[in-house]
Amino acid sequence: MTEPDWAAWHDAYDQPGSPLERRLRVVQRQVGAALDAGVTRVVSLCAGQGRDLLPVLAAHPRRDEVRARLVELDEHNVDVARSIAPEGVEVVCGDAALLGAYEGAAPANLVLVCGVFGNISDADVRRTIGLLPQLCAPGAAVVWTRSRRAPDLVPQICSWFADGGFEAVSTESGPGDDAYCVGTHRYLGPPVALEAGERMFTFVR
Repeated sequence: MTEPDWAAWHDAYDQPGSPLERRLRVVQRQVGAALDAGVTRVVSLCAGQGRDLLPVLAAHPRRDEVRARLVELDEHNVDVARSIAPEGVEVVCGDAALLGAYEGAAPANLVLVCGVFGNISDADVRRTIGLLPQLCAPGAAVVWTRSRRAPDLVPQICSWFADGGFEAVSTESGPGDDAYCVGTHRYLGPPVALEAGERMFTFVR
């Protein structure tokens, strides 16, 4: 199987009205709401060029208070993110599936898992959700995305979050055949120690 061009994948963000562009606006709105609520520590899995967080953070009045770690494996995307990352944001070139990549940055108040659940097996989606408490401070928000194309896994994802000690804050879906879901869940459980050697998922495409 040919490895996707993850740099070119970002081009759809620049196409007005594309599903990715619409999804990005919803994610950024949720990120902005979290920053408004006082978030100070952020981690982003498979962060790409940092578009979910960096433009919102740059324009936010509390940007100097926020510390973030973005983890991304594609070197070109890492370079792009580093070129626009403000002080306080660390962009790491590494495997975002490894919990050890977040040592020193977790527990966070905001965890971004965008563009992940559609590229891993259903079993790994469940496993990842089960391990997310290790990245979360109590009360942390997790913002995630998933396509709603059949078979629609979103209801099951929400159930897995509930099983893991999270409460639903919002789910917002886009229209049409390329419908997406942007979900936000809040962690209600206790602190959980980070097991650095654990792998959350493996990309399947």
